[in-house]
Amino acid sequence: MAKRITSEIIINATPERIWQVLTTFSEYPQWNPFIVSVEGNAVVGARLRNTMKNNGKTFVFKPIVLGSEPGRHFAWLGSLFVKGIFDGYHFFNIETVAPGQTKLTQGEEFSGILSSFILGKIGAETRENFIRMNQALKKRAESSL
Repeated sequence: MAKRITSEIIINATPERIWQVLTTFSEYPQWNPFIVSVEGNAVVGARLRNTMKNNGKTFVFKPIVLGSEPGRHFAWLGSLFVKGIFDGYHFFNIETVAPGQTKLTQGEEFSGILSSFILGKIGAETRENFIRMNQALKKRAESSL
């Protein structure tokens, strides 16, 4: 089984607008169906407190921000319990494809001794949640143009 899940979407907005929506954490409860809450700052080294809904359950995890390039890239590393059991490197890549049109790629690379087992249980729904979040982000980013 692949240990990477990705989802891409084209958004009719600038990279700066997408970055604004993606990193204005206080507004997540208003639009995000997957990661329903984020506390913290989008700066490298910061610890976030993320609440997500997956597989009918709500989970809180506390990843560390590993990448934060405004308008280009945002990433964190989260772990289940302790590092090495089930770790996820979650990323958002933002690329201009045409003036006023941007591709957002959301993905996660999983590792750890239980990664294959856990992905077998939640992988399909996780991918669907990436798609749902991307669609909601697109709607929000395009709505205020």
